[in-house]
Amino acid sequence: MRHFILILVATLVLSAPARADEAAIRDVISSQIEAFKADDFAAAFEFASPTIQGLFRTPENFGTMVRQGYPMVWRPQDVTFLSLETINGQLWQSVLIRDQQGRAHVLEYQMQPGEAGWKINAVRFREEPAGTA
Repeated sequence: MRHFILILVATLVLSAPARADEAAIRDVISSQIEAFKADDFAAAFEFASPTIQGLFRTPENFGTMVRQGYPMVWRPQDVTFLSLETINGQLWQSVLIRDQQGRAHVLEYQMQPGEAGWKINAVRFREEPAGTA
């Protein structure tokens, strides 16, 4: 019994940082989506990594890219967080987003740690899972 309790305590202690990171990552993505919904591209831009900010240079350029390339993120009907995975040493948060027509899109957000917290470094489409259309 003592061995079981030690294993349980060790599991909880080791998983606590992962849960904290997952919550913080979800907060960043949710906050960016809320900023998009409010057409606050300056706020949304702040959640992007320095690499993405350097690529687009201005919140207006960033907003144009999102409206044209990721309209489901700009105006989602529903957002559901899926798994957080480590792929090739990078954290990727999968998110199921339903657009205004109810179509399902699974996007993967590459997250990058920084001095001020997590930032979004990339977003890519993943094929939608069976049964979500």
